[in-house]
Amino acid sequence: MTETIESAAQDGDRRRPRAGRRPRIHRAWIVAAVTFVTIIGGAAFNSLPGLLIDPLHTEFGWSRGEIGLAVSIDLALYGLTAPFAAALMDRFGIRRVVAAALTMVAAGALASVWMTASWQLMLYWGLLVGLGTGSMAMAFAATVTNRWFVARRGLVTGVLTAAGASGQLVFLPLCAWIVSEHGWRPASVTVALAALVVVPLVWLLMRDHPADVGLAPYGGAYVAKPAPARGAARRAVKVLFDAARTGPFWLLAGTFAICGASTNGLIRTHFVPSAHDHGMPITAAASLLAVIGVFDVIGTIFSGWLTDRFDARRLLAVYYALRGVSLLFLPMLMAPDVRPPMVFFIVFYGLDWVATVPPTLALCREQYGDDSAIVFGWVLASHQVGAAVVAFLGGVARDVFGTYDVVWYASGALCAVAALMALVIRRASAAAAEARAGSTAADGT
Repeated sequence: MTETIESAAQDGDRRRPRAGRRPRIHRAWIVAAVTFVTIIGGAAFNSLPGLLIDPLHTEFGWSRGEIGLAVSIDLALYGLTAPFAAALMDRFGIRRVVAAALTMVAAGALASVWMTASWQLMLYWGLLVGLGTGSMAMAFAATVTNRWFVARRGLVTGVLTAAGASGQLVFLPLCAWIVSEHGWRPASVTVALAALVVVPLVWLLMRDHPADVGLAPYGGAYVAKPAPARGAARRAVKVLFDAARTGPFWLLAGTFAICGASTNGLIRTHFVPSAHDHGMPITAAASLLAVIGVFDVIGTIFSGWLTDRFDARRLLAVYYALRGVSLLFLPMLMAPDVRPPMVFFIVFYGLDWVATVPPTLALCREQYGDDSAIVFGWVLASHQVGAAVVAFLGGVARDVFGTYDVVWYASGALCAVAALMALVIRRASAAAAEARAGSTAADGT
């Protein structure tokens, strides 16, 4: 009996961190670094749609509306998959879900090389890549942050959110050059390989929970790893129904839908073809988008720092208001070459691109506690639905009016609406926030 008790005590010691033996770099930072690289690999394919609208239109004769529909399917599935992916990570582990998602993205990108009909574009770009990238959406970053960090959550959220922009920074100029010099198919193969290269990194270095390596979360106390959560899909739907009964959920979902409409659906999808309409070379327009990625990294990390210190609602209102003003001026800045006013817009817009994510995630955490990662997944779904609508309607507007101007103006007005919505989100009570924070620390999420 004594031996059994001693053995159990020794097992407990192995599961808990030992005093005086802490590593110089907490394992949480290594996991965050792998997450950053993974999001870059998964985001590589998101750099392509805006570059390929004109080449696909020229080669196959597909309308911009058809191509925009395929992009909208990808964007919508990206968002709708996210809450289920967060629940699946609770059930099967982060490492397995992410490795499978990267493989799916690579399969869709490679299959598109042989497509000859628009329905195949919707299948490969829309379905396969949408499901794969959705499984590595921002809910992935939220899950990693909630499990591995107690301190510095706002900063880490900003850094991981910036990973998507970093992928754009890395792949946009490269893919634009490949499309211009060698065609769109080699560019598709390039992003497929980028996704595959990350898979071994995820499998070797990613861990599902700090307890897997006998550590406490960064800045927190050690907690045992919870049992795998069964019924992932049922839990995701239940969390949605519970959150949908609250007013803050709809305000957060509405503002984030406008965020997606004015970023992924608008600028990422239609900026390059719109600039090309005004005589700007594709490589120059793609380079401008890459510059947005540079300042997006800065803006998002800074937004995470601000979120740790200021009211998230007011930050959102400021971000959306500034974004709306900048979009209203964009049609006047289009020209055949890159001029200083356009550079100013790119820098300004880049700082605001996804600066909305850290305060939105902070509000989800404040309002919904332990379920915040899944709730954020549903809020992200609204972001991508908004992006999908504008990706499609933007192409249709270009087909009908011969210009994108009406889309820029409409999106600017929507951003003003989002700013007002952010201001009326009510704060969770202090007691509820403390209870949720304590519950989060207790279960290690």
